[in-house]
Amino acid sequence: MKPEYDVIVIGGGNAALCAAISARNEGASVLVLEAADAFWRGGNTRHTRNMRCAHDAATASLSGPYSESEFFDDLLRVTKGQTDEALARFMIHESKSMLGWIEEQGVRWQPSLGGTLSLGRTNSFFLGGGRAMLNALYQTAEDLGVEIRYESEVTDIEIEGGHFHSVTVGAERLPARALVAAAGGFESNIEWLKRYWGEAADNFLIRGTRNNRGTVLRLLLDNDVREVGDPTQCHAVAIDARAPKYDGGIITRLDCVVFGIVVNRKAERFYDEGEDIWPKRYAIWGRLVAAQPDQIAFIIFDASSLKLFMPSLYPPISAPTIAELAGKLELDSSALEETVAAFNAACRPGTFDDKILDDCSTEGLSPPKSHWARPLVEAPFYAYPVRPGITFTYLGVRVDKDARMTMNDGRGSANMFAAGEIMAGNVLGEGYAAGIGMTIGAVFGRIAGREAARSALS
Repeated sequence: MKPEYDVIVIGGGNAALCAAISARNEGASVLVLEAADAFWRGGNTRHTRNMRCAHDAATASLSGPYSESEFFDDLLRVTKGQTDEALARFMIHESKSMLGWIEEQGVRWQPSLGGTLSLGRTNSFFLGGGRAMLNALYQTAEDLGVEIRYESEVTDIEIEGGHFHSVTVGAERLPARALVAAAGGFESNIEWLKRYWGEAADNFLIRGTRNNRGTVLRLLLDNDVREVGDPTQCHAVAIDARAPKYDGGIITRLDCVVFGIVVNRKAERFYDEGEDIWPKRYAIWGRLVAAQPDQIAFIIFDASSLKLFMPSLYPPISAPTIAELAGKLELDSSALEETVAAFNAACRPGTFDDKILDDCSTEGLSPPKSHWARPLVEAPFYAYPVRPGITFTYLGVRVDKDARMTMNDGRGSANMFAAGEIMAGNVLGEGYAAGIGMTIGAVFGRIAGREAARSALS
């Protein structure tokens, strides 16, 4: 049976659309299979705001240069060296052309940001956010003749000897000459998460799409594609504990950790809140909270910090005293007062500056607070309850620079490619830097689509 399509793309987010557009521009016929309906399309891209790309000079959307070497140094710092260096350097180099390429696909950038995020130089923000970015990519793909099917979950993939033949959607078998898998990770599959996290996973909130259950990833791994990444590693941030189980998105994230202290159920601090600039450290806090009793923690700060960060969807809990705040949080008031008093006594004078690694630190306190340490003394006092918010998982499929999947015997697949979260573990062994997920998706999406089309048409 002659394949109706040259390339099938599984997924409907940034990586999938970049792949579809790229493949179509090579002359291939392309089918995109999106498990969600049209309203919920786009996976985690719906919740994004920006992309981190290397660039040599300031632009209308960026306040200054961000070199390839600085980008790589930032990646090494957040991953603690757990990355495929050659692939990471390749991705960073390719990212330099992505800002222009994405704009050519109809996406628009907003002017460079100031304020509390400290990303104006390194990250470009989508005008209108992730949904506007998605809408532009879908419009471009459709204008090019890409066919898009919604509510089309892939339940089987026919692979023989590393060669892709077809996918199954419902009762329909869909053959094609090449495959691009861009269907995300398994963060919405609580039972899969519990294999590695145990019962604690029941308390996790999924800040991204409820559709990323890992079905496509499981099918690929079961068909002899080589896996990459630690299954316990993920993009996990501390989000408001009052957020919904799924799809809370960016507005449930809390950016105020660096301005106060974080305590657990025992009213005890458990990590350095001022370790580094927030965009380089915010994605460690989900894992840290996951290790605490009942997988919950509380960010405590005072009135002096209330307007220094972007507010969450939910208002902070407030009280005129630390003891009363503890009561509202159902914490032991004496224990919280003792923790705050010890922190206040350990703070050393310095010049507070939330945009740099300042000299406001603690002395003789364990764990320390390395920067932005100011006594909590100005009433009223505030708190946010937080839980682990899982965005995406890092277990995925191994790929090379052509985004070609690697089989367990070490050979590259004849006609299977991957992009986005499903292969992010090649670059992200652990940790995260703001905007890098979109970079991985866009860079490898463009490459995967191009190489899949060339494979199909050769």
